[in-house]
Amino acid sequence: MAVKRETLLGKNYRKIQPKLRVISNGSEKVNAVRSMQCGSVAVDSEKLFREAEPLTVEQVQPTKATDLSKSAKRGSLKELATDVYTNVFIQTIRPQTEKLPGETSRRGNIITATVNFEQLKQLADNENVSFVEAGANVNAPTPTISNGKVSEPLLTRWNFGSAAKHHNGEGVLIGIIDVQGFDFSHSDFLDADGQTRFIRIWDQGGEGRVSPYARQQNEDLKAFNYGSELIKENLDAALQNAANFNLPAYNLEPQSQMEESSHGTHVASIAAGNHGVCSKAMIAGVVVSLPREDAERRKNFFDSTRLAHAVDYLINLAKELSKELGKEVPVAINISLGTNGHAHDGSAALNRWIDSALALPGRAICVAAGNAGQEVAEFDGDMGYVMGRIHTSGRIPARGLANDIEWLVVGNGIADISENEMEIWYSSQDSFAISVKPPGMEWIGPIEPRSFIENKQLSDKTFISIYNEVYHSANGSNYISVYLSPFFYVNPITNKEEIVGVPAGQWTVRLHGLEIKDGKYHGWIERDDPRRIGRIGDNKFAWRFPSFFSQKSNVDDSSVSSLGCGFRILSVANLNEAKELINITSSQGPTRDGRAKPDVAAPGTDIVAANGFSQSDKPWIAMTGTSMASPFVTGVVGLMLATKPNLTAAQIEGIVQSTANPLPGADFKWLNNAGFGRINPRKCLEEADQINERREVK
Repeated sequence: MAVKRETLLGKNYRKIQPKLRVISNGSEKVNAVRSMQCGSVAVDSEKLFREAEPLTVEQVQPTKATDLSKSAKRGSLKELATDVYTNVFIQTIRPQTEKLPGETSRRGNIITATVNFEQLKQLADNENVSFVEAGANVNAPTPTISNGKVSEPLLTRWNFGSAAKHHNGEGVLIGIIDVQGFDFSHSDFLDADGQTRFIRIWDQGGEGRVSPYARQQNEDLKAFNYGSELIKENLDAALQNAANFNLPAYNLEPQSQMEESSHGTHVASIAAGNHGVCSKAMIAGVVVSLPREDAERRKNFFDSTRLAHAVDYLINLAKELSKELGKEVPVAINISLGTNGHAHDGSAALNRWIDSALALPGRAICVAAGNAGQEVAEFDGDMGYVMGRIHTSGRIPARGLANDIEWLVVGNGIADISENEMEIWYSSQDSFAISVKPPGMEWIGPIEPRSFIENKQLSDKTFISIYNEVYHSANGSNYISVYLSPFFYVNPITNKEEIVGVPAGQWTVRLHGLEIKDGKYHGWIERDDPRRIGRIGDNKFAWRFPSFFSQKSNVDDSSVSSLGCGFRILSVANLNEAKELINITSSQGPTRDGRAKPDVAAPGTDIVAANGFSQSDKPWIAMTGTSMASPFVTGVVGLMLATKPNLTAAQIEGIVQSTANPLPGADFKWLNNAGFGRINPRKCLEEADQINERREVK
């Protein structure tokens, strides 16, 4: 079922990631609505911003195709949208001498850019561009808030021996890339003089202050020409004036997100609060723009290019501090956010971007492995498994045989108004075709390699796109992408935007073996965060609920987030310290190419830390998730760097792995849920101190 026509992106459309091809075929209005769910798409037109109002419950009621007017059908897009922008990673063949359209920053032959779709076509036609991929959605964190009364933790709870060498992290920068804002005024971040230990907060969606670039007018900061940068002087002034205005200090220096029980605040408290692991370090935060409300999501980006910029911002800040202080300031960065797309083999653009950044000493990055480990319900009503069934794998034994994958779309039980994507990756030695059977409909396909169908409208008016690609430029593997999209249309009677959701039920994906030498494959689902959008009647809610694999098709490993599969990052699992077990929700390895991720486990269950932007009588809160385990390791790494500032990320990874303690009943072998075992901070510090020791044997 090959498509021979040229797409709107021109004859070189194969340079463009399939996801971008799907998006480029949407009208400006459709993409304005899409921008509420897709982190790499944003609206740049005030008219479109006003018109694309968040959908009400009435507008998302399931509609039968027979009830639609004849005008409710797919239109023919005549030209590419120019008022909707997308964030992309661009891979070039050779080092690029001239600036590319929309370019924002670069690392080697990988470039980030913000482009409209006409500029995307220009990139496809550029002879030096080998591939363009959309920034991956940054998924909202999903920690569990513990019940019961929470007391202030002991200042000595994480005391790892004498501080004579690590000085509790003094002279180190701890960077936190997170969401929901940073409560810089919380007591856990105040020094003896009542000043905050936060030296910078870059709010990527903020408007209260100028951007980092605008503040310094330094060309090296050109990539950071958006958002709002809060500096220590402003934060301390807010703390000093808060009593005069009878307002919390954070209201005098506001951020775009200041949610009660803020995730970012809790994470920063674990890594570097006064009650945290690295309690004397300097702290800097980057707030990724991931607002809860659709209206705000339309005009903001929340994708992996923003994470790349955040990493570079913190590394640049460490350089700036080194000049100011006259000595090298190492940096340990924590990212308790996830992305789930791509091949889970370290080849995604963000993985390569971060690995390049970690090539120099004095830098390290820890990433939460993810909370997608649960595959079955633990009790009646437990829906945790929905977040866990994101991975499938199998093997087609021989040519002429086929395997089926069961993909369950839920939505509100009748239809799903969000977009869902499945990616299947397999060896370049093999050749697969793919067929898809929607609920209650006939099979679509088979679609053979180098073939695709794009925005095919089904009988119920929703859309499916299927791409069967070979030899991906980043890893050489073959891959198949399937996209399910709802149908937006204007009701001719009410003249309002309405939607036909993707039908709920089992979508069966069949892989046909055409040429088989290896036969193995892996698949992952990239989907939206589960969110309520309003009440239907007395009890039911309309949901944007994620799709997942059936229990039969789900394979309970290799669920570590794509970001956590990088070669030089430390990927961290969630240890339930009280039970000496890995928490059931903690994501599992290995990577698709068989590497040992997660690296290590750390306490991440019922961790008490700062309760940001909260009532004064509730300053502490306990949370559970790999989001809490990762900053613990970040804090330990900060202490290691305080001991030996020139440690490389590779050395840090080696030390953490080699000194880890096996959990009860396990040996020293790597385990897919625990890594090499529980981190041993004392031994990590001892090994770091002796890293350059040499003993002559006579």
